[in-house]
Amino acid sequence: MTGKQLRPALLAALAFALAAPLAVPLAAQEHDEMRETMHSIEYLGGRPNSPFSEAVRVGNVLYLSGKLGTVPGEGLVEGGIVPETDQTMRNIADALERYGSSLDQVVKCTVFLADIADFRDMSRTYMGFFPNHRPARSAMAVGALVLDARVEIECIATVGSSG
Repeated sequence: MTGKQLRPALLAALAFALAAPLAVPLAAQEHDEMRETMHSIEYLGGRPNSPFSEAVRVGNVLYLSGKLGTVPGEGLVEGGIVPETDQTMRNIADALERYGSSLDQVVKCTVFLADIADFRDMSRTYMGFFPNHRPARSAMAVGALVLDARVEIECIATVGSSG
């Protein structure tokens, strides 16, 4: 590389270095506390004979297992996709509240449908639970769901932050 070729490369490197924000090192104690918070894992609401936890909290992120439209002690609600989606979302809201979060803090949902033809009605009902924001969402049809449910929804939410 000649001096003439080296000069633009040096100028570009200098411009990049000057444009990059200066990092302020954290005190060792703050760094350790931050690392502990980011890597703390809590398995929540697991039942003794269940192969999964109701939720897992990693730092300030809550991963909620899939919920169905069931009423405790009664089973799956009747009436099809609309009442099932409504009850599913109520079950999600209840679980989020138990673990220090809320629907306002949901950032991502995954929707599993027994029949893709139910998508429009499910989506209309689901949207009523998110009047202030729209979490990222995926939806897919699957072969079948537990209890012959029409819909199952899992969510990821933050804990301890405002919507």
